Amino acid sequence: MFLVDMCFTDMAKITPELAAQHQRYLAKEYQSNNLLFGGRKVPRTGGILISQHECEQALRTILDADPFIQSGAVSYSITEFTPVMAAEAYAHLLA
Repeated sequence: MFLVDMCFTDMAKITPELAAQHQRYLAKEYQSNNLLFGGRKVPRTGGILISQHECEQALRTILDADPFIQSGAVSYSITEFTPVMAAEAYAHLLA
């Protein structure tokens, strides 16, 4: 699994329209179950995604085409991790 840490680099570019494009773009990844969770950081400095893409390169390909990234408004870093503990409702996600 992967943790994606998205950081706003140009707040002036973060418009409601761009945010809507970003959400629509990622929707297909949620439908395919490649993205599991996502949301805004508090305070709102970016966002976090949890991914179960098959490999980091597949995830990077998706992220690099994201309207947030394409616009230059957001940068990201990826941390790969192996989940070893989970609440019962999420136990099926363990490796």
